[in-house]
Amino acid sequence: MAQVFPTKTNLMNTKKSLELAKLGYDLMDRKRNILLRKMSSLSNEAKEVRESMEELYEKAYSALKRANLSLGDCRRFAAAIAVEDDVEIDYRSVMGVEIPTIELKESVADVRNFGFGGTNSDFDEACFLFRKVKELTVKLAQIENSHNRLSEAVAKTQKRSNALSNIMIPKFEETVRYISADLDEKEREEFSRLKVVKKIKG
Repeated sequence: MAQVFPTKTNLMNTKKSLELAKLGYDLMDRKRNILLRKMSSLSNEAKEVRESMEELYEKAYSALKRANLSLGDCRRFAAAIAVEDDVEIDYRSVMGVEIPTIELKESVADVRNFGFGGTNSDFDEACFLFRKVKELTVKLAQIENSHNRLSEAVAKTQKRSNALSNIMIPKFEETVRYISADLDEKEREEFSRLKVVKKIKG
């Protein structure tokens, strides 16, 4: 411990620093718990989205397989679909952590770019289901990215919390004890000296 000159001013300042460190630790602990709860919620949400995606993929590929059987190779229809640029990313703050909000806007690709005569209901169903898969993919990307950012924030918060709990707070407590003990000793010495002086004068 770095030696601090034992004065009442230093004692008061150290006690204030100790109070601030304890307050900081409490705030960090609350932040960590809130972030962990949010992460748990996102984990559950991601699990549900993945399950829905698996189910939709199975249905979509089944519909596409039927469309390929009835129409032949459906890849020729892909040439009629415009390149998509319909994903917008924004950010919001959760306990000071910037997490993304991803929005899938309606694009020209949502509008049918091929005639009704060359396709059938199986092909239409496959297009619809793959669009739903795309929406869930965007949602899952948002959830997983948010989870990763929160996980990093939890690690940083835990590191700072540990530094306060294991280093700063014990250091301030030790300094308070050292200064208090030194001041108490000086006070006892002064009291004894005054008694001796009083006795001599008496």
